Amino acid sequence: MRVQVIQDSKGKATGVFIPINEWDKLKKQYEELANMEDEELSKMQLLEEIKQALIELKLVGQGKVKARPIQALLDEL
Repeated sequence: MRVQVIQDSKGKATGVFIPINEWDKLKKQYEELANMEDEELSKMQLLEEIKQALIELKLVGQGKVKARPIQALLDEL
């Protein structure tokens, strides 16, 4: 397997680059690796939801949208 170690400006290892064909082989061999990619998607979804919440908060601050009770927010979580 050909991997490349990624280093910061001080020479400290900060990551590893694995060619995609090697990554695909590893995912077939170790199912939990494929699941890790799915977790990244959920992180992206979380970031999008936070972005939407901030937009809504700004609209509340401008008086364009009525604020919801905190319990409604907690129920969503």
